[in-house]
Amino acid sequence: MSELEIKSYGSWVSPITSNLIVSETVRLGQVVLDNESTYWTEGRPQEGGRNVIVHCTADGQKNDVTPEPFNVRSRVHEYGGGAFAVVDKTVYFSNYLDNQIYRQEMGSRPVAITSESGRRHADFVINQKQNRLVCVSEDHSDLSRNEPVNSLVSLDLVDGTTQAIAFGNDFYASPCISRDESHLAWLTWNHPNMPWDGTELWVATWNEDGSIANPKQIAGGHNESIFQPKWSPDHKLYFVSDRNGWWNLHHLQNGQTEPLLEMEAEFGRPQWVFGMSTYGFASAEQIICAYTQNGIWHLASVQTETRKLERIETVYTSIESIQVNANMVVFIGGSPSQFSSVAKLDLVTQHPYIIRRSCNVEVGPKVLSTPQTIEFPTVNGLISYAFFYAPQNDCQIASESELPPLIVVSHGGPTGATSNTLSLNLQYWTSRGFAVLDVNYGGSTGYGRVYRERLNNQWGIVDVEDCINGAKFLVDQGQVDSNRIAIKGGSAGGYTTLCSLTYHDFFKAGASYYGIGNLEALATDTHKFESRYLDGLVGRYPEEMEVYRERSPIYAIDLLNCPIIIFQGLDDKVVPPNQAEAMVHALKTKGIPVAYIPFDGEGHGFRKSQNIKRALDAELYFYGSVFGFKPADSLIPIEITNMPA
Repeated sequence: MSELEIKSYGSWVSPITSNLIVSETVRLGQVVLDNESTYWTEGRPQEGGRNVIVHCTADGQKNDVTPEPFNVRSRVHEYGGGAFAVVDKTVYFSNYLDNQIYRQEMGSRPVAITSESGRRHADFVINQKQNRLVCVSEDHSDLSRNEPVNSLVSLDLVDGTTQAIAFGNDFYASPCISRDESHLAWLTWNHPNMPWDGTELWVATWNEDGSIANPKQIAGGHNESIFQPKWSPDHKLYFVSDRNGWWNLHHLQNGQTEPLLEMEAEFGRPQWVFGMSTYGFASAEQIICAYTQNGIWHLASVQTETRKLERIETVYTSIESIQVNANMVVFIGGSPSQFSSVAKLDLVTQHPYIIRRSCNVEVGPKVLSTPQTIEFPTVNGLISYAFFYAPQNDCQIASESELPPLIVVSHGGPTGATSNTLSLNLQYWTSRGFAVLDVNYGGSTGYGRVYRERLNNQWGIVDVEDCINGAKFLVDQGQVDSNRIAIKGGSAGGYTTLCSLTYHDFFKAGASYYGIGNLEALATDTHKFESRYLDGLVGRYPEEMEVYRERSPIYAIDLLNCPIIIFQGLDDKVVPPNQAEAMVHALKTKGIPVAYIPFDGEGHGFRKSQNIKRALDAELYFYGSVFGFKPADSLIPIEITNMPA
């Protein structure tokens, strides 16, 4: 056995290169079952971020469904999701290029079935008997309106005519038709609520002409979040509600809503996108579902009559997009040792099978860092959570006298959560000698409503304190170098990053990806879905304008004294580029080392391979310059304004 090469942390030679990541990785999205066939979307960086529907037959034969240049993606709420449906080998999808709905018979070219300009569509449900499609519509055609108009619409698949069937509220989601096609259920909510704050569940009679009658609210309200209504094979309505403080399974029984299970576990997710699913029916008597406890997801079977839950043992710690029939469950699953994959589980044999991996790279286990779930003390005597990754590389080691640099990762949302699924983007850092702390700060989902509401009126405070206290916890344990701690994050995580660097003298560097520097600008210049999000996170605007200014890093540049690299998509409609540009200008003026990497043709999140690669390598170059190590990689230098020679 050869001796390990001694090299400084950050300078390790890694087989996980940016080229490898962008060439071998796809982004897995929505999963759909059609009889025994499985469909899913793949976001392909090597195709400019295009989303393609892929089909896998019952015997494992895979083929692309979507021809170029079609891009299966919805822009409703800007984040989209729920962009396609399949019935008897006929695919219906939203095309990102023109926002129209297309029908595609297997083996044929897609044909547009809508033609209205200014409308976006998502969350498709097909009524075969009446040849109708029900979906969420977002109407941007009237430019005189301050906001687009959202509704549920019924589309005649024969003549293309559309009628609005539910309207008047700010938002709609999750339409579902009962198995006997007698009723329609859906979710709705209004400003200032987000769907994880409070939603309403409605049911109406479904008419033969595609309209509805006798709509009635059966659950939900301002302080109850409903997730994924779904009809059982025996025509009963089930849904997830957090009325007991946790997203638990409920059902409508004899006209009354009651819990199917009550557990300190979450069976729901924050509805940032359409088409999310955590459960389905194998039969009227059996539900296959996923739930999370302490950041780890589990698969389970629930008997609807006895209300007994039995865990189904799998290797997966992250499970989403569950689809179920009588024979199998299909989902997207991942774990610390397995990339996110479309997986199938036979319900009879319990035999698992991977249909499609998000990454086909074979990385030896000795170069992979295994995450450790940690709980650490934070303010007010509370506990917060994170995944810790130590540096790992089977070919290199640092001197015993050296401690590794630490990157603290703040996830987006902020109402969201990180998982411990194997990610090359994260292992890129640990295999080069960085430690990584991926934080589920107060406000994250998966730990109950009380934990989620820690961030109410406290965004920019609680999340920041948790990121700092998580890092201090590792410093106190002697696991990381206190003089080389960076923080990074995208979107809302970018805001946490900028706040951490501005209002606290703890971190030594930071990387903001399309982050928020000006809360006022976000409150007045963002899309409809999030236009009142800050009411709960910060306060009402403009009534509490001073709070917005106090928590906006752009107004406190004089407090900021450490280097920052900022990445920004120039087509971003969620966090417009003017925010990044204002921050960069202010930092340059003050004389703080700053690098700015803008990307043409990118929105809120980078999808093109060359830009993903550029961002990773630029961030590494930046840390090398700031922390004083030379990366082993051959990197294209970046301009760091005000960087001392």
